[in-house]
Amino acid sequence: MDREWNFLDAGEHSGQFNMDSDTSLAETLLQGSGFPTLRLYTWKPRAISWGYNQNSSEIDVGSCKKAGIDIVRRPTGGRAILHAEELTYAVAMPSDSPSILASYNSISRALLRGLSVFGVDATFEQSQPRFREAYKTPSSIPCFSSSARYEIEWNGKKLIGSAQRRFANESGEVVLQHGSILCGTAHRQLADYLQLENHRVRKDVQSDLEEKTIDLCEISGQPINFIELSGCIKKGFEQSWGVTFTDIDLMAGARKEAYA
Repeated sequence: MDREWNFLDAGEHSGQFNMDSDTSLAETLLQGSGFPTLRLYTWKPRAISWGYNQNSSEIDVGSCKKAGIDIVRRPTGGRAILHAEELTYAVAMPSDSPSILASYNSISRALLRGLSVFGVDATFEQSQPRFREAYKTPSSIPCFSSSARYEIEWNGKKLIGSAQRRFANESGEVVLQHGSILCGTAHRQLADYLQLENHRVRKDVQSDLEEKTIDLCEISGQPINFIELSGCIKKGFEQSWGVTFTDIDLMAGARKEAYA
């Protein structure tokens, strides 16, 4: 593990800016420049991101435009996510393991440590996918409604959803992993912006999101201070990995201090 890291508290930005920035971090490392980086950010306006291999036709573009919601393609896999009332993290680093699961687990342990510093004792659990009959194809399921092999959970409900991609050339391989730390319930509104068969399926999607996810505001019973949460996540990586961060002051967007 590299001991020298950059830390970037990037503030609020558009969906395209955020996804381009994450991709640029990985590509710069792949070219042999820069340092491994932990980047934390939020989204303005709210945005729906869809996975690199997902069909964008599953998103209701008209409803998104009417609500002022951005639509952007992620450089990583997974399914649709509504980015609202969340703190998003991105980690770009050289790969020190051929196993995607090993690096995923290592990042998850650092996130768990950061949540613990924040006062939330979450767990890293092995899960099995659970798909309702109402969904005719896996692609109709939003990311937070489906289960990966391992999840960061609180009392059996997903608190953080993550996705990873490897960038490679003849010189080596770089890991890009980013994910959503849920701070409020707005992500559950995703069903309103998907192309779904009928009202019943829409209600099922929303019910799944309500049943299978939890957020920090609900856990703590109080507004979430994003500045405090960002500092705790940073400290979690420092303590878990023994890294030294250099703060990069590129904060061009102002973040609300708290979400109520």
